[in-house]
Amino acid sequence: VNTLTFALSMNSLKAFERRLTEYVSCLQPATGRWRMILLVVSVCTATGAWNWLIDPEQKEQRRRIEEQQRTLIALFFAGIHKRVVAPSIIAARCRTVLAEYNMSCDDMGKLILKPRPNIQ
Repeated sequence: VNTLTFALSMNSLKAFERRLTEYVSCLQPATGRWRMILLVVSVCTATGAWNWLIDPEQKEQRRRIEEQQRTLIALFFAGIHKRVVAPSIIAARCRTVLAEYNMSCDDMGKLILKPRPNIQ
């Protein structure tokens, strides 16, 4: 009976690990796109701000920087800061739950079994 229970629990752990890994890997492409969007908008905003500081008399430059700032603020209100770090949020929450069972996981969703503590 113990061997059967152990085999079933190992299969459950493998299935959980497979599903967690699959979920985290599915988030990676979208996370990469969101990171690229955030990078481009941030660089454009910083460049525009720098150019406006150098020559504040250009009205076209001021309109452009205001538009870029509005875009950056809208992206943050839309939750881009959460989308950029979504896989690490999922992994951190799983680590919190798995800690009760002497387990952990890496950032890709692979389970890490910790040794049982010796209770004397």
